Amino acid sequence: MGDVSSSAADFHAGFACFVGRPNVGKSTLMNALVGTKVAITSSKPQTTRRVIRGIVHRPDAQLIIVDTPGLHRPRTLLGERLDSLVLSTLTEVDVIGFCVPANEPVGRGDKFIAEKLAAVKKTPVIAVVTKCDLASREQIAEQLLAVSALADFAEIVPVSAQSGEQLDVVADQLIARLPVSPPLYEGGQLTDEPEQVLVGELIREAALEGVRDELPHSIAVVVDEMMPREGRDDLLDIYAHMFVERPSQKAIVIGHKGTRLKDVGSRARKQIEALLGTRVYLDLRISVAKDWQRDPKQLRRLGFYD
Repeated sequence: MGDVSSSAADFHAGFACFVGRPNVGKSTLMNALVGTKVAITSSKPQTTRRVIRGIVHRPDAQLIIVDTPGLHRPRTLLGERLDSLVLSTLTEVDVIGFCVPANEPVGRGDKFIAEKLAAVKKTPVIAVVTKCDLASREQIAEQLLAVSALADFAEIVPVSAQSGEQLDVVADQLIARLPVSPPLYEGGQLTDEPEQVLVGELIREAALEGVRDELPHSIAVVVDEMMPREGRDDLLDIYAHMFVERPSQKAIVIGHKGTRLKDVGSRARKQIEALLGTRVYLDLRISVAKDWQRDPKQLRRLGFYD
């Protein structure tokens, strides 16, 4: 019996989050640590809208990762809501990973975030230099120095989520700062997001791929209904609605004779089937919700709460 209690005393569980400028590899890093696709990763910045938790299960620990939207200077009501969401998240976690890419010089955005993090006194911050597979050894060494000059971090770790190099070191450093605690989630869980939210994010990701730069902020997805087809256990019916702000954006998403929307639907369906492990029928519609980013009522309706 002695072994059981000593191993329980050695188990750590708690919360971590990654912050950084938009598109610095936060979601990709979380997916690599969790080992499955949970947060959406898109080549477009500013695509993660919700706090999605990924869970890393280890024999000695459980690391629950809260993937926040990128911290940025807010320009719209949505931007302000995203930032307050990020800052409230920072005070509720046990450790913060501050992501800076190895292949881009440290800029004003990184300094802005480092200043914000300095205000979160009680939470240790580990600097994670991401995308090391895209940088030379010299670049990585220079970046480690540049990052260390930004603030007094608990640790600085270079990592490549793509190749997996140093992933275990990042996990070790985060876990080392978690409290002693029994597991907070059951063994098989990888996320505590409701499936509908994840499905909505996958549809959004598919809609963003290959679309011109003016669209990322302007697409919201609401999953109206998800249910098994009557009399069929092997097929799930999903009814989803995409919202954009202007008719011109709607035309871009639909594409010539509807080809683009069809492509978005089939790409999203494949991702959803992989996530849920079942065949899916996806009914995808698109509407214009004028200036929804600046309208508190519409923001609430689309799931962005105060």
